[in-house]
Amino acid sequence: MIDFYFHATPNSMKVAVLLQELALPFTIKPIDIFKGEQHLAAYTAINPNGKVPALVDGATTVFDSHAILLYLADKHGQFVPQDRTEYASMLSWLQMVATGLSPFSGQAIHFMHYAPKQLPYAVNRYTREVARHYGVLDARLGQSRYLAGDNYTIADMALWGWAASAGYVFGADGLKAYPNVQRFMDEMALRPAVQRALEMKAAHTFKSELDDAARRAMFPQNEQTAA
Repeated sequence: MIDFYFHATPNSMKVAVLLQELALPFTIKPIDIFKGEQHLAAYTAINPNGKVPALVDGATTVFDSHAILLYLADKHGQFVPQDRTEYASMLSWLQMVATGLSPFSGQAIHFMHYAPKQLPYAVNRYTREVARHYGVLDARLGQSRYLAGDNYTIADMALWGWAASAGYVFGADGLKAYPNVQRFMDEMALRPAVQRALEMKAAHTFKSELDDAARRAMFPQNEQTAA
């Protein structure tokens, strides 16, 4: 049985989709990051970095969402191409999400919604980089059905995790400027595994108020700097 340490974040949701696609039995271990549960010793023994998600599969512990995606897909031989050229394409797009879209989206959302005061330079810097990444992804999805080519892979699950939160960056327009990404997301919405992952998310309630305690839990480095 797999233990899945989860909060309703884009990175956790990528893994939730893969678990559902693989139809693996797993136990959800909710981690409320607004309450600081990611910093408890019992959890940092699993993920020393104090982030979600993490996964314990018997004697094996894996943390970081893309490490988990690769671990599970390789172990079960699904959603990773067998052809080495296509595998390289999948890996490239997977890592583009990991090192580009994911951190820039996270920083854009932070400075737009969580920062104690507006910093126009930071908002402009990160939102423009998010837009640039979506432009690259939109061009790719205008050429192929999925990121790695004709076959659905973990790279697509990784993109879905963050593209589902595009409205937090682009507002009401969402993915309107990126029709190929929107087409991809519409197709993803029809997948039963995606629907089950969203049902799982809806079934768990986490703290949502960004009060002082939540700020300390979410951004402890800021507290240390201020001290």
